[in-house]
Amino acid sequence: MICPRGGNRRSFSLRCSQGELLLGKKTLVMGVLNVTPDSFSDGGLFFKPTRAIEHGLKMAEEGADIIDVGGESTRPGSDAISPEEELERIIPVVAALSPQLTIPISADTYKSRVAEEAIEAGAQIVNDISGLRFDPQMPSVVVKYGCPVIMMHVKGTPKTMQDNPQYEDVIGEIITYFREGIEILERAGGDREQVIVDPGIGFGKRAQDNLVILNRLNELSVLGRPISVGTSRKSFIGAVLGRDVGDREIGTLASVAVSVVRGAHVVRVHEVAPARQVVDMVDAVSNAEA
Repeated sequence: MICPRGGNRRSFSLRCSQGELLLGKKTLVMGVLNVTPDSFSDGGLFFKPTRAIEHGLKMAEEGADIIDVGGESTRPGSDAISPEEELERIIPVVAALSPQLTIPISADTYKSRVAEEAIEAGAQIVNDISGLRFDPQMPSVVVKYGCPVIMMHVKGTPKTMQDNPQYEDVIGEIITYFREGIEILERAGGDREQVIVDPGIGFGKRAQDNLVILNRLNELSVLGRPISVGTSRKSFIGAVLGRDVGDREIGTLASVAVSVVRGAHVVRVHEVAPARQVVDMVDAVSNAEA
């Protein structure tokens, strides 16, 4: 059974330094810009700043609503890097892209120092895979700048998260995690109205867990916050379809369509142009009236 969505998806307005981030009227497409040598899907492709900047501009032209810049791979089994190395990778890219874009940049980091310097360089959103857990100073940075924060669920750390993760009720546990994360932000003086939640597809989940999350995604609406989903090229698609990471575009687009039908406000993808068509088509059907 498909959870009801239609034109009834709740709309949200989040404050950004350069205006409002509107979610709900249309599905937003977040383009992934990994400035890393070792990300699971595109590691090394955009490691040089010039190539990363060029690709960020290309994604904006293809219809991205947000460019998500990350400098540390968080693939399963990955090791952390220092804040200095992460900053060296992303700050030149954020600083160069910011004045050329009319859409916001998000900083994909769980480190407070990296988030702060990225915001100073022009980023307007923090995308924290740890849901404000890994760095105790991150809530203070989010509060200081009053920026939107994408709070993702993860079980464990990137190094260990796929070491036999287990759930009794994956959606119920994710909802509890987000409620606790919002409390962490509020205790620091933050505003829950600036939170976007992301169930963390592939971050400490078995393939079946990921499928269940997508099928029951609409249940996250109980939190009263917009929902972001990142399924692009992930291993559960390979598990279902028997496809290697370079051959998962069709599976990715199918999961994007399901995510939107189930209530996602933002979809995070590597390939912006086809995802833009998918979400626009799903939005058109969902918003159609007799």
